[in-house]
Amino acid sequence: MRILIAPDKFKGSLSAMEVCNAIERGILNYDATIETIKHPLADGGEGTLAILQNYFELKTESAVAIDPLFRTTTATYKHNDDTAFIEMANASGLLMVEENNRDVCNSTSFGTGQLILDAINKGFRKIILFIGGSATNDGGVGMAAALGYKFFSKEGINISPTGKGLISIDEIKNQDLSFSLNEICFTVVCDVKNPLYGPNGAAHVYAAQKGASAEEIEQLDLGLRNFSKQVERYLHKDVAHLQGAGAAGGMGAGAVCFLNAKMQSGIDFVMEQTHFDASVKNNVDLIITGEGSLDKQTVEGKVIKGVSIRAHQNHIPFSILAGVVKDVALIKSNLKPARIQSIMEMDITVEDAMENAAKYVTEMSYQLIKSQNDHFIN
Repeated sequence: MRILIAPDKFKGSLSAMEVCNAIERGILNYDATIETIKHPLADGGEGTLAILQNYFELKTESAVAIDPLFRTTTATYKHNDDTAFIEMANASGLLMVEENNRDVCNSTSFGTGQLILDAINKGFRKIILFIGGSATNDGGVGMAAALGYKFFSKEGINISPTGKGLISIDEIKNQDLSFSLNEICFTVVCDVKNPLYGPNGAAHVYAAQKGASAEEIEQLDLGLRNFSKQVERYLHKDVAHLQGAGAAGGMGAGAVCFLNAKMQSGIDFVMEQTHFDASVKNNVDLIITGEGSLDKQTVEGKVIKGVSIRAHQNHIPFSILAGVVKDVALIKSNLKPARIQSIMEMDITVEDAMENAAKYVTEMSYQLIKSQNDHFIN
């Protein structure tokens, strides 16, 4: 029997490779003759570079940048011979801001722009930008400001490149760009399909976890609406209904507007780069995937969604291991897994689940193979 192990990370507990190792231990504890193929995955957001590092020899560059709250820090990105791989979370990530200090209205993606500029100045002409895990809701104007874009109010005052500033933008100037957009090929990789604004937009869906109150969420949403009007007016880009525009606080829209970036699904990008389809076609009998939290976003373009599509295309059963499951009926009806198991079903505390996730994932994978033994192992 051959089992393909292809999970995402369990955020806050285990990296994707650590999840792979824990699942493999459970399988081999049950039957050491089972062949396993470990293929850790990511969805294009935070942690994607760590996944790519498992498959390629990427080098690291460092640059001084400012964090989401305008504090000086040192951030890194990866590269090969001709391409720079930049993860927004490394310079503008939510995890860079203390929980009691989160202020999405006054946060900026300027540091991400500094990493992009550093890569351009070092000669890279292909730049892959992974967005997700951001502390921002600025539509990418912070990133753009670092590259030379300028934003002005009706009174001609220079606007601070933050989420709070979006609602005041009345003019955009790009005469001072430090590079030619025609000379750089940008790709923005994202893991969600949210529009820029509205009930499913960046502010209403994500700003609360970044520290915004209900009133601030409404103001941020109005800011994104104004941002959309101004980029259409000055940059001739219509992002109001662009799928994925609301990713990372509107950075999806910002990358398209300010970088002329091509947008690509995160899980499709990672699967393509890591040759996942070849692994699936390698006489696999079962796929085990998973992530820390299963919810409605899982069915919209996360790792498990990508795995489910390829599993069904190749008529391979797949099962899901998770930390917690919030929308089990939705996931079952949309993805049709053979089985779903979660750590929190074990009647333990959240703290225990987080601290001992590897142990519980190993136990779940053991029980999974045991329960399906009659079906898969003859």
